[in-house]
Amino acid sequence: MTELPQITDSHCHLDFPDFEGELDDIVTRAAEVGVTRMVTICTRLSAEPSVRAIAEAHAPVFYAAGTHPMSAASEPMVAADQLIALAAHPKFVGIGESGLDYHYTADSASVQQESLRIHIAAARQTGLPLIIHARAADEDMARILTEEYGNGAYSCVMHCFSSGAGLAKAALDLGFYLSMSGIAAFPKSQELRDIFANAPVDRILVETDAPYLAPPPYRGKRNEPAYTPKTARVGAELFGLDYATFAAQTEANFERLFSKVAQYEAAA
Repeated sequence: MTELPQITDSHCHLDFPDFEGELDDIVTRAAEVGVTRMVTICTRLSAEPSVRAIAEAHAPVFYAAGTHPMSAASEPMVAADQLIALAAHPKFVGIGESGLDYHYTADSASVQQESLRIHIAAARQTGLPLIIHARAADEDMARILTEEYGNGAYSCVMHCFSSGAGLAKAALDLGFYLSMSGIAAFPKSQELRDIFANAPVDRILVETDAPYLAPPPYRGKRNEPAYTPKTARVGAELFGLDYATFAAQTEANFERLFSKVAQYEAAA
């Protein structure tokens, strides 16, 4: 019997009400299709204790925390020291998600930018990867990421990447990673698929962003980590690889970027 390729859902939101009372089943269904790890993302620091508890209760689950850009104006401004303190937890593996979203919340652009720079400082100091949300803000995002990299190196993933080729190039030029979500599998996303196909395969991650953005054939339904392989199979086609080879490549990429996960598993 052929061993099922393992893969990681690098970004999901298991604390959202969509999954209430179902987490054991969610983790089990993921494992059944080879999704053996997932990173659940806390988008408001007030929710960090509950997100941490999910990671502590489920062996395959790790977590990250930050202030989502759409909440930057309504939440207390995060302090780098807060994020640095959270990083002491053995399953806390990333900073964010942070970033810029001018689609719905352009009026808070200046607050978002301040919050983003604080998250970058925390990523730089902890050595943990920054997890970026970018929407309708390509120019400012490329500028700030580049400016801040000039102040000191840090690592980063452009989560659920769906921006333009210019921002992709800026991120890749800095050594950052691009993460494929279900959007890349949508029929009308050929331009986005072309951006991924032109990126180095050793800089690609996969994710669900569950409960959002389910890939076909589940589009319009609740997404969950078990659907990660649906997007990864699209990625494999883009790079001309069989699924097992692409899955192994994204695993290596994930462990390189989220090195604390590999260290945790090695020590377990």
